[in-house]
Amino acid sequence: MHDRMQAVVDVLWDCFHDQGVSWVGFYVDQPNEPDDRRLVLGPCRDKPACSPIGLHGVCGQALRSRAVRIVRDVNELGGNYIACDPRDRSEIVVPLIDSDGNCPAVLDVDSWQVGAFDETDAAGLGEVLRAAGL
Repeated sequence: MHDRMQAVVDVLWDCFHDQGVSWVGFYVDQPNEPDDRRLVLGPCRDKPACSPIGLHGVCGQALRSRAVRIVRDVNELGGNYIACDPRDRSEIVVPLIDSDGNCPAVLDVDSWQVGAFDETDAAGLGEVLRAAGL
């Protein structure tokens, strides 16, 4: 699974970093850890990120709800935003759902632009994950 995640990260980064995407990566669930340490950094580009992170942020919300989260402006999240890069302004998080309905990880994509992501992006990222077998 790690190799497929890395391939997805590399393709997305290569295609979109020139269009304002500032970071692409996966957070992998560690269900036996306490909630504040559940998500650990998996494959990512292009800079380090916070790890581990808790379930209170957008990634944790997507993991728990098993639903895509699109954040138009991260400044509107207040304490529910985990700021790894203060320049980031919007975010989309897509949960990976396996055939048993479990969510082993989430794909997180950040942008320096407000309103960078919408439902079209959510659908496209979902297709990329399915094509990669994730």
